[in-house]
Amino acid sequence: MPGGRELLLYGRGRHEAPPLAALPAEPPAAAPHLRWHPLIGEWVSYAGARQGRTFLPDAAACPLCPAAEGRLGEIPFADFEIAVFENRFPALVSGPNDLPAIEGIATSPAEGRCEVVVFSADHAGGLGTLPVDRLALLIEVWGARLKALRDEAGFAFVLPFENRGEEIGVTLHHPHGQIYAFSFVPQRALRAAQAQADTPVVTRLVEDGAPALRLDENDAAVSFVPPFAMYPFETWLAPRRRVPGPDALSSAETETLARLLGRAVRRLDGLFGKPMPYILTVQAAPRGFEDSFHMTIEIRPFRRDADKLKYLAGVEQGAGIFLVDIPPEQAASRLKAVDPEGGA
Repeated sequence: MPGGRELLLYGRGRHEAPPLAALPAEPPAAAPHLRWHPLIGEWVSYAGARQGRTFLPDAAACPLCPAAEGRLGEIPFADFEIAVFENRFPALVSGPNDLPAIEGIATSPAEGRCEVVVFSADHAGGLGTLPVDRLALLIEVWGARLKALRDEAGFAFVLPFENRGEEIGVTLHHPHGQIYAFSFVPQRALRAAQAQADTPVVTRLVEDGAPALRLDENDAAVSFVPPFAMYPFETWLAPRRRVPGPDALSSAETETLARLLGRAVRRLDGLFGKPMPYILTVQAAPRGFEDSFHMTIEIRPFRRDADKLKYLAGVEQGAGIFLVDIPPEQAASRLKAVDPEGGA
């Protein structure tokens, strides 16, 4: 790709079409960097170049759609199944980095890699409308990138995720997600991994969780509302077998999780009869926790009613305590009342 960025295509069939022209590279920009927040004990990333990233173009100008004569995009092919490429506006980078000197504040290179994962060549739709085979391929892609970035490139923590909906700040409508690979383990991920190492929390939820909180289950996987949900209608998916990440799933587990993932998103979309804005994360083991970590796919919705959004307001931001208006048991009951194959 222009600028030396890497592009990877994944699919069930062989891709032989020749590439077309792609969008030109961005002009050089200052590299992002990290500053340590001494009061909360976490790093903050500063990446000024992201301020100029593409913002809500119409479909004709979408950079994630397949390329065509007279239209440039990030993916220089007329068709594809799933495409992965290095983010044009990264918050983490590899290579030389000139750090600012800030008296009394520790700084560090924002070392890592940011990738964009395009789920489909189709500009419309999303995880709830993709066929099971495409969702299974996506889970395989998450696993392949996790393995490459953690085991081969040596990053300490890899986070696949999807931001969905303008309500949470999405800047491109085309169905896509991202992958961030960190050179360190962020504090929140470290705390969760250490908690699982001390007590098999996720495994116990999968094996012995309250039936009233379960949405779908079979011999290979389960979807449920966690009893400690921080968002209304929060939904988790996990394989029954404790595996550290999607790279360790069997083909049967992958297919089952794919089926449950589609159903989970359709339940959320059917709840209020319109697409649910959410943040989806794939929580896999940080380096060093592979033997004790039980992977999850976690969906945090941002709509608590048909015309009401869930905001992180004063108590959440100021005290770190989440206020949830809908108890998990009630949320699970309402989600189970939605037919994921046909509506409410």
